[in-house]
Amino acid sequence: MTAVNKLKLGFLVSLLAFPLMPTLVLAGEEQRAPPEARTAGTLSEPVMRAISDIQELMNPEDEDDEADLPQAKIELDELRERRWDRMNDFEKSTLLNFYTNYYLTVEDFPNALITFEEILLIEELREETRLRTLRSLGQLYMAEERWNEAIDAYQRWRDRSPEEDVIVFRGLSYSHYQQEEFTEALPYWLDYMNLSLDTGEELGRDDYAYLNGIYFTLEDFESALELTKTMIMLFDDRTDWMNLSAVYASLDQEERRVQSLNVAYLKGFVDDETRYLNLGQSMGGMELPYSGARIIREGIDEGIVEANEDNLTSLTQMRLIAADYEAALEPAREVAEMSDSGDGYDNLGYLHYVLFEYEEAAEAFQMALDKGNLSNRADTLLFLARSLLELDDFEGALAAARQSADAGDENARNSANSYITFINGVRDRYNIIAERRQNAIDFYQPYPSLVPGY
Repeated sequence: MTAVNKLKLGFLVSLLAFPLMPTLVLAGEEQRAPPEARTAGTLSEPVMRAISDIQELMNPEDEDDEADLPQAKIELDELRERRWDRMNDFEKSTLLNFYTNYYLTVEDFPNALITFEEILLIEELREETRLRTLRSLGQLYMAEERWNEAIDAYQRWRDRSPEEDVIVFRGLSYSHYQQEEFTEALPYWLDYMNLSLDTGEELGRDDYAYLNGIYFTLEDFESALELTKTMIMLFDDRTDWMNLSAVYASLDQEERRVQSLNVAYLKGFVDDETRYLNLGQSMGGMELPYSGARIIREGIDEGIVEANEDNLTSLTQMRLIAADYEAALEPAREVAEMSDSGDGYDNLGYLHYVLFEYEEAAEAFQMALDKGNLSNRADTLLFLARSLLELDDFEGALAAARQSADAGDENARNSANSYITFINGVRDRYNIIAERRQNAIDFYQPYPSLVPGY
C-alpha cells in the first residue's frame, strides 16, 4: 500500500469513527408555530424522520442487515430537493454531514470535498461543527495530495480553535514535507510529538524516524545524532544503529563511526556485504587488522560477502597488515587462481618469501610471470631472483635480475643492477667457501684404527 493510500485509509477510519447521526434536538410542537418556522439549533419532525430513515439505510441497527447506500443517496437527494429552502442552518449542516459520510463511504472524494466546503458556507454553523469540518477538509485534501489546500484548511482550524490538536500538527508537517518544504515541516512535527507526549500518547518509532529524516535532509547532523541515540535507547532497532554510524560519518567522527558500526556488528545487525567490507577495512585503518580480517572472513563464510577476487584480496591485505602470513596464504592462493593477471601469484609468492618458503616462492613468481599482465613485471623478476638466490641457484637468479633490469624504469634498473652485483658477490663467497671446504677435505688425514685389523 502506498503512503497516500495509507493516508486515505487512516482518514476514513478516523472520520467514520464518528456516529452518522449527530446530536439532534427535536423541536416541540409549541416551538414551531407556524409549522414552517425553524429554530437554528433544532431539527423539525419531518427532517428528523427522514434523517433517521437515511441513517438506518447507511448504518442498520441489525448487524445482519446490509447497508443500502444507493437508496440512502436517493433519499438524501429527495430530502434536499424537497425541503432545503425551508431548512434552518442546523438542518442544513446535518443533511450535508450525511452527504459527506455517504461520499466518503463510496470513496467519492471530490464530491466529499465540495460538500465539506459547502458546510463552511452555512452562516449559523455551530463552532464545533466548523472546526470538525476544517480538520476533515485538511485530512481529505491530503488524501487527494492537494497539499496547499490542506495547509490552508489546517491553518483556518488553528485560527479558530482555542486548543491545539495532534492531527492538525501532523497534517501540517506532512503537507509541507510533501512539497519539500522541510524547514517549515520541522517545527510542526516537533509540536506534534511534544503535544502527544504531553497528553500521554505513546509515540512509535515511525514518529521519531520521520523527524530524523527531516534532520538528515536539512543536514542538521548534530540534532540527528542526539535523536538517533534516543531512538536506540527506546527501540534498539537495526536501522537506527546503521544510521548512527552514518551520522558519525557525516560529522567526520571516523573513530566513533567505526565503533558504532562494530557494536552493531556484535549485536548481529550487520547483514549486508557493503557494511561487512567497510567495517573490516576500517578496522585495518584503525590498526586493528586482525579484527578486520576476522570480520571479512566471517562474512565470506556466511555467504554475506561474495568470495570474489576483490573481496579475497581485501582479506589477504588485512592479514598481511596483521602479519598473519600463514592465514593469508589461503585467500591469496584463491585470488591467484581466479585472477586474469599474474598479480595474484605475485602476492602469493611474496607471502611464501616472507615465510622463508623460497622454493614455493620461486614457483609462484614464475607462475606470475607466465600468466602475465603484471602491474610491475620488473619487481616480480627481482623477487624471483631473490628467491632463487636463497636456493643457491646463482645462474637463475642472475638471469631473473638481468630481465628485471631490462623490464623496468631507471629506478628498477638501478635496483636490479645493484642486486646483480650482490648476486655475484654472494656467488664468489660461496665458491670460495666451497673451495676451502674441498681443500680441507683433501688435506684431512684419518687417524689409524684403534682396533687391530681394522
